[in-house]
Amino acid sequence: MTGRRPLSIGNASGFYGDRFSAFEEMLTGGPLDVLTGDYLAELTMLILGRDRLKTPDLGYAKTFLRQLEEGLGLAHERGVRIVANAGGLNPAGLAGAIRALAAKVGVPVSVAHVEGDDLMPFAEGALTANAYLGGAGITACLRAGADVVVTGRVTDAALVSGPAAWWFDWAPDDYDRLAGAVVAGHVLECGTQATGGNYAFFTAHDVRRPGFPLAEISEDGSSVITKHPGAGGVVSTGTVTAQLLYETQGPRYLGPDVIARLDTVRLASAGPDRVAITGVMGEAPPPTLKVGVTRIGGWRNEVVFVLTGLDIEAKAALVRAQLADALSQVATADWTLARTDHEDAPTEETASALLRLVVRDPSADRVGRVLTSEAIELALASYPGFHVTTPPGPAQPYGVFTSSTIPATSVPHVAVLPDGTRHPVPARPPAPPLASDPQPAGPDASGGVGESPAGPTVRVPLGRLIGARSGDKGGDANIGVWVESDEAWAWLDRTLTVETLQALLPETAGLPVTRHALPNLRALNFTIAGILGAGVASAHRFDPQAKALGEWLRARHLDIPTHLLPAPEGTGP
Repeated sequence: MTGRRPLSIGNASGFYGDRFSAFEEMLTGGPLDVLTGDYLAELTMLILGRDRLKTPDLGYAKTFLRQLEEGLGLAHERGVRIVANAGGLNPAGLAGAIRALAAKVGVPVSVAHVEGDDLMPFAEGALTANAYLGGAGITACLRAGADVVVTGRVTDAALVSGPAAWWFDWAPDDYDRLAGAVVAGHVLECGTQATGGNYAFFTAHDVRRPGFPLAEISEDGSSVITKHPGAGGVVSTGTVTAQLLYETQGPRYLGPDVIARLDTVRLASAGPDRVAITGVMGEAPPPTLKVGVTRIGGWRNEVVFVLTGLDIEAKAALVRAQLADALSQVATADWTLARTDHEDAPTEETASALLRLVVRDPSADRVGRVLTSEAIELALASYPGFHVTTPPGPAQPYGVFTSSTIPATSVPHVAVLPDGTRHPVPARPPAPPLASDPQPAGPDASGGVGESPAGPTVRVPLGRLIGARSGDKGGDANIGVWVESDEAWAWLDRTLTVETLQALLPETAGLPVTRHALPNLRALNFTIAGILGAGVASAHRFDPQAKALGEWLRARHLDIPTHLLPAPEGTGP
């Protein structure tokens, strides 16, 4: 297929519950060759696992099937292939349901699926256990003529790299090309996060209803990130940088098909709402696959007390003392006082603070209505103005997510083709051991606190200069930060050390923090180990997915050279 035109591939879902109409919008908004949908996340696997316990025939994303009621005919008319990981824990079941739907609506489509990721039964107490497969199974299904391919747990980027390998007939060891497609897939996987959604400098753009992104991938693996004409939002080097940094760790972005070197990525504007990605280099993948395991970790409950007016600290101390005996038998009880109150406030709500109690225990009874009712029994016997945000409720189960690795050769990656043929996908040959990630150069290599260059400075929020995006990986969180000029990058690289980050974000103190520099992107990436406890499903902290951790960092004040800051009327880089 030498010389084939670029592949136009779009995304219509970044998570289970994303904009329902996006599927139709992407199919009707402009030309496409392939439309993808990402429906799986750590929390989603837990939800699907509980669904499967109740109804063994389920375990897949039901929303996707509803989207196909109209989308299947539209895709068929326009010659668009559909690739989605909506199969979750039951890709075969979803494939069967799609065939039944196609017969019902009279659309002649061929359906294939990818399986082998489900490793259950895995370990005692596991609710789900899934290996993260690559895109080779998707490639095989498309080569066999599938119009719709559904998978279970593949890597998010595989939804793009698999179709790209099919479109250009890449070999398994075309690592640079595959790496380029993986990077494009990583940009697309979270939908509108690439088109202005959740963007640090959102005030500079109209992002009220951002359109979903698409990539034009060339045969050499380079790509252009864009969106359909007239779709809302914005595609800029900033929005693409933000998504590239999202939920990544070191410069090596490990995957089952290839390791993409994020430190080789180069971005450039290619016109309005068009960003070119070039220079991506790839390495042979590791001989192991990541395995995500979910478990029911126990039971949790919470009560939020509203404290209004004067003596907030004393009111909080009184409640804690009154409930001390009731909480003495509970495995974990966490109190958090959020000082949302303002002095001499013009409204009652802005005069109020929130005291949050979260309890967890292996026993539902110990943290159920008996406990929350004890809190409510204080209504006439505690601090003045006592009230809570919600009535007492029953305990709810919470989940725990862990990950490990398994030899790739032990996972039966299988493409089930449209005619029912089971096509085994061979594991990649073992790669040589990875070299160590490059260490950041310059003053930060010693881990000391950076210093600002000579010249006047002003103490302002860090977000006046930097963009940031943060997210979760199991119990860890990452914060990616970037700037838009070489001069600002020199300052950022020198100044924002691990020690400085931990001083700005005291919740990270005492936790292992790893810092990686990505000079091509003028970016730093920090991984904070253990800040999310047992993962998002455990609701360990106020922001369980660390979505706003980067915005907290941007709100912290630091001495910044005045010549690096935008003009006062500016809204961001």
